[in-house]
Amino acid sequence: MITLQRRAARRHRPDNKTAADLMTPNVVSIRDTATLEEAVAFLTDIGFSAAPVIDEAGRPVGVISRTDIVVYDREKLAFPDSGPLYFESADLAEEPRSVAHADGSRVRDLMNPALFSVPPEATALEVAEQMVALHVHRLFVVDPSGVLIGVVSGLDLLRHLCR
Repeated sequence: MITLQRRAARRHRPDNKTAADLMTPNVVSIRDTATLEEAVAFLTDIGFSAAPVIDEAGRPVGVISRTDIVVYDREKLAFPDSGPLYFESADLAEEPRSVAHADGSRVRDLMNPALFSVPPEATALEVAEQMVALHVHRLFVVDPSGVLIGVVSGLDLLRHLCR
């Protein structure tokens, strides 16, 4: 019972953590000039669902996600005008048709140009409120000159709450 009381008391203390305290520094990012094939390999290899896209100066210009790639791939595939929208077992044996691996598109061509960010001094509460308001899983932390310095994810916020 004492442990629960201590945890409850700790939860009610004023919170002075900032985005800089919560963020994961050294954000893994991808260049806007990378090919779609490189983006697929990159996201698969790092195991993230999305990553910031940066220009040659290191400034964030957008976000690329696995969903962006799937939607792009879906829009580029040629589907029959009529017929069933299911696959026969013979269809599954064919080589997969993926535009993402063949058309030479660049990350800048299909990234989401909206990159939601907060300054390093944003409070944990401000970060959480912004994530909820924007319906996003992560916010990027950008310094005053616009350079990407970190990322705060929903998991980072949960870790903070559990301490």
